[in-house]
Amino acid sequence: MYSSSSEPVQFERDCAAVMVPAGVSVNLPAGTYGYITQALGGSYTVFVEGNLFRIAGKDADALGKEPAEPLALDENASDAQVEELVWQQLRTCFDPEIPFNIVDLGLVYEVDMDHRDDGQRRVGVKMTLTAPGCGMGEILVDDVRSKLEMIPTIAQADVELVFDPPWSPRMMSEAARLETGML
Repeated sequence: MYSSSSEPVQFERDCAAVMVPAGVSVNLPAGTYGYITQALGGSYTVFVEGNLFRIAGKDADALGKEPAEPLALDENASDAQVEELVWQQLRTCFDPEIPFNIVDLGLVYEVDMDHRDDGQRRVGVKMTLTAPGCGMGEILVDDVRSKLEMIPTIAQADVELVFDPPWSPRMMSEAARLETGML
């Protein structure tokens, strides 16, 4: 996974990580050396001692990186403005092994939004995986949930993993299919 375009890194502090593709949580100690192989959507994929690990954006400082700026949204934002931000956030969710966001991969099947009794919003997402047995499934679901709940006025994000219809490369955006050669 290391390539000449990978960025060398030394962990500046102990850091929670998730082994890819197994989805096992581990702790990488301060001083660990590795290579950042993918930095997309605010999270990082790091190659360490023959294994890939996903580092959450909130732990960017462990890699000497700046965490993402908090999202801003006018408190009187319309549902359309909030939904636009929902789709923007979904495009920041990446499979740690594939350099495409989950929207362009065709993994998001449905998004709906409604208002709760307290005036906050709830967003529901139905999504799938490229392979049903993927060990990163719950990690991706948690990533989607946490990124959507970062949006001001969204108090609840319900993310459901579904496998009907089964995912296929036909569901990818045209740009993603062109890039991967899956025409």
